[in-house]
Amino acid sequence: MPETATPATELTAQYLAQVTGDLERNTKEQERISAEIASLQEQLAAVQHDHTVLMNVQQALGLPQPPAQPTADTESAAVPSPRQKTPAPPGRKQKTRKATAPPKKTAAKKTQAKPADAAKTAQPTLVELIRRHLLELTEPRSAAEIATALGQAHPERQFADKVVRVTLENLVAKSQAERTKQGRSVFYTAPGPKPAEAPEAETQPAHAGR
Repeated sequence: MPETATPATELTAQYLAQVTGDLERNTKEQERISAEIASLQEQLAAVQHDHTVLMNVQQALGLPQPPAQPTADTESAAVPSPRQKTPAPPGRKQKTRKATAPPKKTAAKKTQAKPADAAKTAQPTLVELIRRHLLELTEPRSAAEIATALGQAHPERQFADKVVRVTLENLVAKSQAERTKQGRSVFYTAPGPKPAEAPEAETQPAHAGR
């Protein structure tokens, strides 16, 4: 009985290790997906803000967008009328052409106003803000500290600690940030110039030998 009991305990230990590893991978994947969803929601909010600004500019300029849609209906209604009454077609065709001409000018005005408004309302992404903040740091900071600093610098946006931490982990995986541990705390900094230090270390023995 003791001989058969030991393999069973080893199998259970292996299964437990596999299950714990899978759970850790699953939680990391959930955090990564939630961070991507949060960044997409920020982009959607920025696009919706641009749309509202453009609508307000359109209303301020007094551009008649809603009346431009019934022009197609007036054209379709004016086409069958000449078939019923022959003397009226020339006059009606000229009226429809005059009515359809102004919307082309309004479309040109809209295209000119969109790039200027979009440039004003363009906002940097969360990844860009974190990269800039890491470059400005003089000492390592935790994810919570970085989130609070970004919230103070950009009060119009919201920065969740969990989303900032997952974004920092993605930057570390891409070698765009460095992570250090002090006990149970994790701190992040911008990547240092590691490749530039290697040639200097190699050249020192060469000068010493000469």
